[in-house]
Amino acid sequence: MSLQIQHDYRGAYHFSPARGWMNDPNGMVYLDGEYHLFFQYHPFGETWGPMHWGHAVSDNLVHWRELPIALAPDELGTIFSGSAVVDWHNTTGFFPEQPGLVAIFTHHDEQPGQMVRQSQSLAYSHDRGRTWQKYAGNPVLTCETRPDFRDPKVFRYEPDNSWIMIVTCGQTVALYRSFNLLQWSELSVFGEGIGSHDGVWECPDIFPLPVHNGEPDEQRWIMLVSIGDAGTSAEGSRTQYFIGQFDGTHFIPDEASQQVRWLDHGRDNYAGVSWSDIPAADGRRLYIGWMSNWRYANTTPTGSWRGAMTIARELLLEKGVDGSLQLLQIPVSELEQCRHSLLQLEQATLEQVRTALAPLRLRSYELHVVLSTTASVEWEVLSDGQHRTVIGVDAVAGTLYIDRTVSGDEVFHDHFAGRHEAVLSANEAALSAHVQVRELRIFVDRGSVEVFADGGRAVMTDLVFPTAGAERLGLMSCSDEQNEKPRISVAVYDVSTSRQA
Repeated sequence: MSLQIQHDYRGAYHFSPARGWMNDPNGMVYLDGEYHLFFQYHPFGETWGPMHWGHAVSDNLVHWRELPIALAPDELGTIFSGSAVVDWHNTTGFFPEQPGLVAIFTHHDEQPGQMVRQSQSLAYSHDRGRTWQKYAGNPVLTCETRPDFRDPKVFRYEPDNSWIMIVTCGQTVALYRSFNLLQWSELSVFGEGIGSHDGVWECPDIFPLPVHNGEPDEQRWIMLVSIGDAGTSAEGSRTQYFIGQFDGTHFIPDEASQQVRWLDHGRDNYAGVSWSDIPAADGRRLYIGWMSNWRYANTTPTGSWRGAMTIARELLLEKGVDGSLQLLQIPVSELEQCRHSLLQLEQATLEQVRTALAPLRLRSYELHVVLSTTASVEWEVLSDGQHRTVIGVDAVAGTLYIDRTVSGDEVFHDHFAGRHEAVLSANEAALSAHVQVRELRIFVDRGSVEVFADGGRAVMTDLVFPTAGAERLGLMSCSDEQNEKPRISVAVYDVSTSRQA
């Protein structure tokens, strides 16, 4: 018997385009009370095609309003990924009256019988990103000898009042400097002999982060690099990170970066980068990713639209008692402003939890769980009684997992179904020192599950495509080898009222 697949997978609190194809987030920048989210967009089909920059804005990182297309293909090619900045000091000469936005993007030109050309170009806006003019001197940076020369991320480097660009070059990244965004000089190359090289390097980012529990003024630099799907690894496309120092010319990785470190241990958080020009009074490093995987992105069963973003997240850097550093992700605090409490249980028994959850029928919500660190637990979400997505903690193995092997529609691709794991408490010393409980924040939204464990030390993001009646939420099992009657605190919040505008 065929499944009653639920075709309305559009999230209630995740951004997706009204129609057409979307992939990488681009040009995230903040200006005049608005968070801008540009994105790789094919408006004329539901699979990857000629790339434009789509555009959406928000005043709270949760409610998004889709705007007209920002950048369209031209005689230099289609519009690949890139970034945007505010030119506060008119370094470009584009803004003699007041600061405006500059987009830095890749022009991709592919002609039959000719070599693919990728180069970096500019566009600028005087009206808060509503209309754009491409720079007459495009492209501003070319390199005929480097393949896959794309995805520029630009930031202001205050020590010498310059702009720094990081751009991918096959399986390395290159750093460039400019004082006006128009002329660029090469600084250095990073990536040989370090990190994962399972696929092409894409969508880089580099930024400083304070060590939030370190010494005063202690900081490190973070580099994000996404790895495309070459078909050689089970995970498909995913994102790695490096921690180190940047001296204005070179990125110098720390010793721990010799081992590959993944930003997300699910299958569906890719190509994420951070927002530019967040006010100093805010001080957060804000991040969002594309919620899909190149292994099956073109075949997901969503209908007239395809592609969504993760929830927005704050990135933090934590030092363990042993001195090791770890990058954390936590949901942005703005999501808590959209909560409507449906259930609150404190130190409840297993039976009390099961009884309280039984009548709930939900497809979009946040589940907040606190339990003892010695407990193993399994939850089912988006369940119809037969098909379900399982989220669990194996206390013995020390792992967090999402199991989507019977989550609904898995047949659209051979590699979609599976169980994905993350090691919990990678910084066990820090966990035992100041986190006395195990905490899970689980965001379920019709066609996706995002899990943040132990304050963002372990994070997993997975797409799912549940059946039409998959609205149940339940506690499947909970066991504690040191306590025969474990207690659990549970909160369930409706966040479906936070629909994109």
